[in-house]
Amino acid sequence: MRHPTIKSVSVIGSSTLLVGFSNDERRKYDVSPLLDREMFSVLKNPAFFKNVRIDAGGYGLIWDESTDISEYEIWTNGIPADCPKKTASCGERHSGGTDPRA
Repeated sequence: MRHPTIKSVSVIGSSTLLVGFSNDERRKYDVSPLLDREMFSVLKNPAFFKNVRIDAGGYGLIWDESTDISEYEIWTNGIPADCPKKTASCGERHSGGTDPRA
């Protein structure tokens, strides 16, 4: 299955992104679960985190040559923007790439 590409991104908190996709859906993605990983630890710096940009093809978000997150990760583990909480009615989506049911 092909996932939609990223069309927009904005920072909406100290560790949360609001990402718009090519199918007009938006997802909130919290990077906090990733911050303990070495490659993502630079995102703890608020100024660096705010410099997020979209990959030229819309296939991910990038900060520098070694810090990026794919559209697949955000689409799969982001929370639909209209969803107030992580609930079954909102698809049990979560951030960080780990499934709490596993």
